[in-house]
Amino acid sequence: MSVIQSIRDKATWIISVVIGLALIAFIMQDASFSRGNVFAGGTTIGKINGEKIEKTDFDAKLTMIEQMNGGQGQREQMIGSVWNMMVQQTILEQAYKKLGFEIGGKELGDILFGDNPPQWLQQAFTDPATGIFDKEKARQQFAQLKKNTGEQAKQIEEAYLQPTIQQALAQKYQSLITQAIYVPKWMAEKINADNNTISNISYAYVPYNTIVDSTVKVTDEDVVAYVKKHASEFEKEEESRTISYVSFDAVPSSADSQAVYATVAGLKAEFETTTDAKAFVVAKASDIPYLDAFTTSSNIKVPNADVIKALPVGTVYGPYLDGKNFTLAKMIAKRSLPDSVKVRHILINTAQGATPTLPDSIAKKRIDSIQQAIAGGADFNSMVVKYSDDPGSKQKGGEYDFTSTQFATLSKEFAEVAFYGNTGDKKVVKVENSQYSGYHYIEVVSQKKIEEAYKVAYVSKAINASSETTNGAVNAASQFAAAAKDKKAFDEQATKLGKSPLPTGDILKNDFQVNGLGSNRAFVRWVFDHKVGTVSEPTEFGERYIVAIITNVNEAGLMNATAARPTVESFIRGEKKAQKILETFKGNSVEAYAAAGKTTVMRADSISFQSGFIPGVGTEPKVLGAAFNKAFTGKVSEPISGATGVFAIRVENISAKPNLGGSIDDQRKAMENNTRQQVGYRSLDALRKAAKVVDNRYNFY
Repeated sequence: MSVIQSIRDKATWIISVVIGLALIAFIMQDASFSRGNVFAGGTTIGKINGEKIEKTDFDAKLTMIEQMNGGQGQREQMIGSVWNMMVQQTILEQAYKKLGFEIGGKELGDILFGDNPPQWLQQAFTDPATGIFDKEKARQQFAQLKKNTGEQAKQIEEAYLQPTIQQALAQKYQSLITQAIYVPKWMAEKINADNNTISNISYAYVPYNTIVDSTVKVTDEDVVAYVKKHASEFEKEEESRTISYVSFDAVPSSADSQAVYATVAGLKAEFETTTDAKAFVVAKASDIPYLDAFTTSSNIKVPNADVIKALPVGTVYGPYLDGKNFTLAKMIAKRSLPDSVKVRHILINTAQGATPTLPDSIAKKRIDSIQQAIAGGADFNSMVVKYSDDPGSKQKGGEYDFTSTQFATLSKEFAEVAFYGNTGDKKVVKVENSQYSGYHYIEVVSQKKIEEAYKVAYVSKAINASSETTNGAVNAASQFAAAAKDKKAFDEQATKLGKSPLPTGDILKNDFQVNGLGSNRAFVRWVFDHKVGTVSEPTEFGERYIVAIITNVNEAGLMNATAARPTVESFIRGEKKAQKILETFKGNSVEAYAAAGKTTVMRADSISFQSGFIPGVGTEPKVLGAAFNKAFTGKVSEPISGATGVFAIRVENISAKPNLGGSIDDQRKAMENNTRQQVGYRSLDALRKAAKVVDNRYNFY
């Protein structure tokens, strides 16, 4: 069995791992495959520290990820993820080069064939009977792989070998950073002592909500000043824009719903009398395709399941509502069926796709001989190893476990032996399909949880908006857009219709999604191709049409007042309220402060330094810090402008609670491990922020 075939036959498991480690999978693409002369032509989609990413290379990786996800038509949604992966890939490769990191031939051999080989390799070359990884067999197969220059060999190289190499490089890089982390004993002792300290305080407290918000004005100048003071928190890497929109629903009306119901109801009599349910379902273009298989009772999860399961064979139930569909259900047949089965088989291939592999007559004689040999006492496992053309089960004695939900994914002939027969059945069946053709010798090893099963045919039609409903929404939106030529007219027309324009969050230049609306790349491009105050034409988002106006452009750099206001306004208002409170909040004792603030002295006991929480008040870091300041023991503090109000405190007592956290050495090691995890994760983010990235995706997508 070739290494290529072995690994490809494990593709489902491997791909799930690769997708789960998508970042690594991209970091791990070797320069020999992703770089080279491809930069000599094509169009540059971006640059990372001066190194180009070409559109041809980008599209190739995008296609690969799309195929790994089953080609589910998510290409547009993947563009952002692929870009981020390629940026991170390039940044890490540059870091490796600067550090002189590489994986030599001997080291790669140790990684692949040492004591801890990659899981994908173990999966392909572990003897199921012994559980031992056959490293020598793996070496031999990979030696053959080196001589193979075909497309399959390249796929193995790109998808598995290079990711393994790059994972090793990533581990080296992470180790270089994380092993530099050290927490000294004195620091662990100090943190432990702080975390096990409690404080009891008395305090006077005037909340900010005692001042009405409307009496405190926050100007744009206040916002700008706050943003400049806290610049690191409000730095934007790229331009964003915001819009407001008015929505016109095009959801199905009651008349639309009644029309679909009447259509489905009109099919009931014919559905009940037809002798070919499959042809009927196909002819009527049902939204639920015909399933030529039985479903066990526990796996029928549709509305009115109990009613449907009770139907006599040949009868129809409905129309009934199933989500946004009206549906008819016809009972085709009933029988007992196991919920799960274990089988073992031997496959003799006659064709792989359209390519013949063995004459049918020879294959039939071979499978008959195998059947006779096993009947005569031949060892099944030996026959599997010697003759079976199914590498997916060859190393585990030809065994497979299936559940009844997988019935429809199997070839009909194979599934019927496994599920419709009995434990102990031994049969030869011929299978022909678009993937492969051949003969199976099948033994049913076990069947579990026998229960009633049903074959049900469905005719289902979605409740969609009619052309009249859709045209009504489009016309209303068009009239609104025609009248709303600027911001003032936009708001006036919305008021006349009793609608409130809804804002969106920040929209970025390369977004495909608009928060609250959905996916529409063309609309995002429109937002960035026009200026503030421009009103859109009616634009479709799902079951509605919207008319939007561009409300703000937030340039890269520090946020402007409009963009920052929603975030900072409450903080600035709190600061201004604190200033007002401080005008009268004075005294030389907690009691005097309470009298000045027209409040009472309150008490907070057993405040934990570790929790950062003041009971009855909330999270107040400044107050917490003062509560553990021994200088305030028996004395009143200066007024403290906190997160929720102004405080004056007196520390009554600071003490230690029992240490229940284990030994200092254990705590020190835990701190180190926690810090290493954080540093390991954030190191890549630090490289990304330090890199000069030029993003030209907007010019192409």
